[in-house]
Amino acid sequence: MDAHQQRQQEIEDWLRALLPGRPFTLAPASADASFRRYLRATFDDGGTRVVMDAPPSHEDVKPWLHVQRLFHDAGTHVPEVIAADIERGYLLLSDLGSTTYLADLTNDNADEHYRAASEALIRIQLASKANELPPYDRVLLKRELDLFPDWYLAQHVKLSLTESQSSQLAAAFEQIMAVNLAEPRVYVHRDYHSRNLMVARPNPGIIDFQDAVYGPISYDLVSLFKDAYVHWPEERVLDWLVRYWQAARKAGLPVRADFGDFFRDYEWMGVQRHVKVLGIFARLYHRDGKDGYLKDMPLVARYLRGACERYRELAPLLRILDLAENREEQVGYTF
Repeated sequence: MDAHQQRQQEIEDWLRALLPGRPFTLAPASADASFRRYLRATFDDGGTRVVMDAPPSHEDVKPWLHVQRLFHDAGTHVPEVIAADIERGYLLLSDLGSTTYLADLTNDNADEHYRAASEALIRIQLASKANELPPYDRVLLKRELDLFPDWYLAQHVKLSLTESQSSQLAAAFEQIMAVNLAEPRVYVHRDYHSRNLMVARPNPGIIDFQDAVYGPISYDLVSLFKDAYVHWPEERVLDWLVRYWQAARKAGLPVRADFGDFFRDYEWMGVQRHVKVLGIFARLYHRDGKDGYLKDMPLVARYLRGACERYRELAPLLRILDLAENREEQVGYTF
């Protein structure tokens, strides 16, 4: 019996001990980009539960449990914890269903879904307190940005930067972080998008929040509205963003008083996120052998390019994107 089969057997034994006299079947529910996986237990009486399997050698369930409590207390719909074996990395959770926003979104229901997601996000942000979550500080922002030259440029597109290009990229990163760090700070889910929002009652169910931090208020809006897995026309996204901004101001959140300033923060936060995501997707493929995210790279690059084209200060990063996409011959850039 290999380690995977052994954990499967341990989970089944654990469930039988927890819920005697309730026969069940166990099947994969979902997996994510980490070592964590989810199993759905379906009982003969028709009920369901979800088991999180987080091998302690690779994952720690305690951050998930901490954020679950914070978000639950904020009044949002997160999985309830029914039982926990922290030492072995098993959690028994309520089942938020199997329908993600990504699977359900249509032109007709998008306004309703994004309104619900924005309202839930505001509740999370209103509950924010310093020192509850790790800070989304300069060190973390920079570590994420560095994934771009290390994995996307060097490994994925095989682009070696000159010393001058590297210096210009570093300078662009400093500008990006300066804007990011000047934002008001709140709880940040960090992956608040269509794959981690479930169609549920109340809507949405929120999952995959274990990496939450205390950081820029626009970050989760970027995850939501500039989603790597689904694209909406910019005019429609702008309407959703304005509605969030108006509701956030009314609720007393520390968003910028001027929407133009708020939008610039949002755009520059998007640059940081999309630079990071390109690096992460490249690393998942080249280091971890996971090719499922390659198809999502073009949309992420499109978001990144759009923001870089909008702000003159980001021209050095735009030139490097041109090199990565073999556009330099068309535009004749020199460094």
